[in-house]
Amino acid sequence: MAASEEPARRRTGTGRGTTRRPAGETRRRPAKGPAWAMRTAAEQLTELIGRAPESVSALKPTDDGWEADVEVLELERVPDTTSVMATYRVTLDKEGDLVSYERTRRYTRGQIDRRG
Repeated sequence: MAASEEPARRRTGTGRGTTRRPAGETRRRPAKGPAWAMRTAAEQLTELIGRAPESVSALKPTDDGWEADVEVLELERVPDTTSVMATYRVTLDKEGDLVSYERTRRYTRGQIDRRG
């Protein structure tokens, strides 16, 4: 079979020059940066309060780890704009363990924040 007659091969990956790891080599854990902190804060808050977060609205590094504001649907209503939302402040240590959390605000989904 000539080279031009070979079946087309499917490309995999992102096209960013990725290479395959040798068998048995483990994948490196991503750096503990902002995306990791956001996921970790949301996952741990979900475990504690039993509600899945809608979003992380703020994130900042601290001397001891990370602090995140996580938005959670607390009471679903119809129409959706009257549903009750809450903001939780989640504090993580450098290893990503939840140190504390507190609900800092409750509001309706359709409410516009008029602060500042």
